[in-house]
Amino acid sequence: MPAALAAGVPAGLPAAVTAGPAPATGVAALAWLLVAIPLLSAGALLVAGRRADRWGHWVGVLASALSFVVGLGVLVQLLGLPAAERALRVHLFSWIPAGNLDIDAALLLDPLSITFVMLVTFVATLIHIYSVAYMEHDVDRRRFFAYLNLFVASMLLLVLADSYALLFVGWEGVGLASYLLIGFWNYRTDYAVAAKKAFVMNRVGDVGLLLAMGVMFAAFGAVDFATVLGAAGGAGEGVLTAIGLLLLLAACGKSAQFPLQAWLGDAMAGPTPVSALIHAATMVTAGVYLVVRSGPLFTGAPTALLVVSIVGAITLLFGAIVGCAKDDMKKVLAASTMSQIGYMMLAAGLGPIGYALAIFHLVTHGFFKAGLFLGAGSVMHGMDDRVDMRGFGGLARYMKVTWVTFALGWLAILGIPPLSGFFSKDAIIEAAFVGEGWQPWVLGTVALVGAGITAFYMSRLFFMTFHGKARWESAGEAQVHPHEAPALMTVPMVILAIGSVALGGLLAAGGGFASWLEPVTGHAEHGEPVLPATVIVAATLVLVVLGAGLAWRMYGAAPVPVAAPRGTVLTRAARADLYQDAVNEGAFMRPSQYLARSLVYADSAVVDGAVMGVARSTAGLGGVLRRYQNGYVRSYAALMLTGVVLALVVVLASRV
Repeated sequence: MPAALAAGVPAGLPAAVTAGPAPATGVAALAWLLVAIPLLSAGALLVAGRRADRWGHWVGVLASALSFVVGLGVLVQLLGLPAAERALRVHLFSWIPAGNLDIDAALLLDPLSITFVMLVTFVATLIHIYSVAYMEHDVDRRRFFAYLNLFVASMLLLVLADSYALLFVGWEGVGLASYLLIGFWNYRTDYAVAAKKAFVMNRVGDVGLLLAMGVMFAAFGAVDFATVLGAAGGAGEGVLTAIGLLLLLAACGKSAQFPLQAWLGDAMAGPTPVSALIHAATMVTAGVYLVVRSGPLFTGAPTALLVVSIVGAITLLFGAIVGCAKDDMKKVLAASTMSQIGYMMLAAGLGPIGYALAIFHLVTHGFFKAGLFLGAGSVMHGMDDRVDMRGFGGLARYMKVTWVTFALGWLAILGIPPLSGFFSKDAIIEAAFVGEGWQPWVLGTVALVGAGITAFYMSRLFFMTFHGKARWESAGEAQVHPHEAPALMTVPMVILAIGSVALGGLLAAGGGFASWLEPVTGHAEHGEPVLPATVIVAATLVLVVLGAGLAWRMYGAAPVPVAAPRGTVLTRAARADLYQDAVNEGAFMRPSQYLARSLVYADSAVVDGAVMGVARSTAGLGGVLRRYQNGYVRSYAALMLTGVVLALVVVLASRV
């Protein structure tokens, strides 16, 4: 076991796991409203009809805001309880009473779930407000807000569920909502195909979650968190490893991690607020939540934890390399999300010392990534929906609010102190260097190199968009007139930018965020990294500065060609997403097609052929016999004579 894990395994399971949650009272007893309000709003907007087009969007905004208010009340109540008692349960009804399996529909309120509630509802409310202006001229704006509310309700159910079974309902809900929103403009075939691709690849991951629940029931006789996580300490390592790897498969599908990451770039087909919601507060964060929530299972399965870290390390490099070559600004941000979620998965794979770090980076990332996506939407708003950065340049002069807020998000994701990314991402890089043998050197180096590549491609995005010579007039397209977005769009961007600056320092102060999550993740002492912490921090900052400086030299100071050059072999591969679609097509799609065609042929030629052969033979025999049943006496007499002759021949032959 790596030293990181050995040092991080708590003496016992967290109190919230061993003691079980207490019945909720006060404001916490109303936590069901967190899910009910946006869900009812979604249903009402879908059935209201065109008469609600003028005000339906404000109903969607209000629903998300009310969920935030309820969540804030629950947070205040939890903060007023001793740390060991910060786990409350809201029983809703008996859901699946089936023999030995008895599952209640209930909500779990603890530091982990409420952290997600606050992130989802706050960021989603800002995105809702932004969307009022962004979708102003869309004839289906009411339906769009209904889907947004459905997305929020599903994500809240996912993180509040007190069992894997109820979590699965929310899990499928966010999958459905993402399908509806990615393909919102489904009159375009490529958008409809992108939605279908995301939906199908997520179903592959869902198989892992279903199988994991099957193993849980076989091993523990239940699928609720209290029973399963409480019994994890007494389970065999083989069982825990199997469950952990199956849960990781589910997380890879939902969080776009290797090898199920191919859908994320295509998901940019939806309206930009959808991209912000998927990448910042919902959907892709669900996989990280699943791993951290299942911490006691993974802590007892070192092999599964190692695989989690390896998957995260591969994905963070994969996304970073792809982001370096994309010219579509939204796809650069999508690759960035893939890479940053990779950091979170790497941290979660470090065990108890990494669980809190993964959630810490998830929260800070939610703010600066939402701000970056909304900033991209503001650029699109001012540039006639263009996304090709080679046709931008010099936009800082025309979109000053967007430029400033985007710059703060850019600096935060680079990890420039004292912005939020410095506190969350650098902590993961340092933790990756803790351990024994090859693991800290490999994982730490990957995390360190990823920071440098991140600085390059995010700086490339920033400089190509906002600095250098204006290129939109020479892009060979219709004339555009860059302009700033309205206040409904810029105010949410400003709020998110403030969070990008200050949130990391506030949460990190005095180890407050890690202490807040201890009732769920347990207490873990941070081991010593194989390199001094000051060296790691200095090396990270040097690589970040070098990456940003290289990007400035190539895309800020030097002219940027409007047409993309051919580039190197690696550049062309990165533009093609490192051929992930080609690999999936060759390894899975084509063999599946051949298998399906073979089964169809076997069904037609063998199964149907045998049945039809018997039928044709019977019909043929009947046709032959029918000719002798013609009703003529002479024919019957001839048949009788023939029979007598044959009988005599047989008798005589037998006597010879």
